[in-house]
Amino acid sequence: MSDADRNDGKNASEGERLEKPDGAPLRKGWTTGACATAATKAAYTALLTGTFPDPVVITLPKGETPAFALAREGMDGESVFAGIVKDAGDDPDVTHGATVVSTVTRLSPGSGIRFVAGDGVGTVTKAGLPIGVGEPAINPVPRAMMTAVVEALAEEHNVSPDLEIRISVPDGATIAEKTWNPRLGILGGISILGTTGVVHPFSCAAWIHSIHRGIDVARAEGLTHLLGATGSTSERAAQAFHGLPDGALIDMGDFAGGLLKYLRAHPVQRLTIAGGFAKMTKLAQGALDLHSSRSQVDNLFYLSMPCSQSLTDSQHHAVKNANTALEVFEIMTKESIDIATSIAEAAKRTAEGVLRDSGVSVDVIVTDRKGAIIAHAV
Repeated sequence: MSDADRNDGKNASEGERLEKPDGAPLRKGWTTGACATAATKAAYTALLTGTFPDPVVITLPKGETPAFALAREGMDGESVFAGIVKDAGDDPDVTHGATVVSTVTRLSPGSGIRFVAGDGVGTVTKAGLPIGVGEPAINPVPRAMMTAVVEALAEEHNVSPDLEIRISVPDGATIAEKTWNPRLGILGGISILGTTGVVHPFSCAAWIHSIHRGIDVARAEGLTHLLGATGSTSERAAQAFHGLPDGALIDMGDFAGGLLKYLRAHPVQRLTIAGGFAKMTKLAQGALDLHSSRSQVDNLFYLSMPCSQSLTDSQHHAVKNANTALEVFEIMTKESIDIATSIAEAAKRTAEGVLRDSGVSVDVIVTDRKGAIIAHAV
């Protein structure tokens, strides 16, 4: 899992890249891991000195030194807490505005640093993730960042860094319902993430990284048939068709290439790809990034297919000048031409070309906008 993995920050129903109308740069934000680190530094400083730094400055892995304002603070004997409100910048992040709270408590000498999942932070229940089963869903880099600030403060005050760090996110369990955490076996809340501490608006790399982690978890669970879909409608249809468990569902979105290339190196027995007619047309054309900013439906592609040879000149003209893939589908369907199956078969060939020699068998399902299956290439 990385800074903006969808099992934490990305809304499960969204998959659009962002851009501002005036072309201005998108504003970056800070990960839950960065917020947890800042909150931990503030709380531990107060535990040692009685005073909360506000703002609190931390150093991120790449050298940035952001300052975070405290949203809450408090002391209770040997425990001190501090909270930071997450600012995700211009990213469509479901954790934007959430408060990340760190409560630090002194432990007996020699105990070391212990991480605990507080309210709203998930617990790992499946293998295949960077954190072991039973552990709080606090990723390795945030753990390392928090450990570093604690050890530095302990050295500065000549004390042993024996500390429980409990990370909480009020409403985190509700937020997690909008993420893929439950599907990955992270239960009870969100994950504390971040490899750089910075959220870059709609990081394509982060989305692809989450695809990889989904495959890793499924393989670790022993699943042999996975489903990659472009959206929730096609996913539901294909899942029902094949009777697949939730753990087999890989959130491919527009990133067919990210899914296929990873499976080539980390194969399973079978892969189903599902999507609407337009997205599957792009895959059939050979595109591996199916987003509108990276690939377009070419009407001439439809006309190059053998099934189109029976079109009259006027029908040929209508397809060539159609405004949308849906219009092409309607024209062809009216003439009893099964263009959807031709597209499914061509998309299957594209997928097989990427998966070459991996041993993964592929089938492709094409759905309409209501989720009805209109073609299936096996």
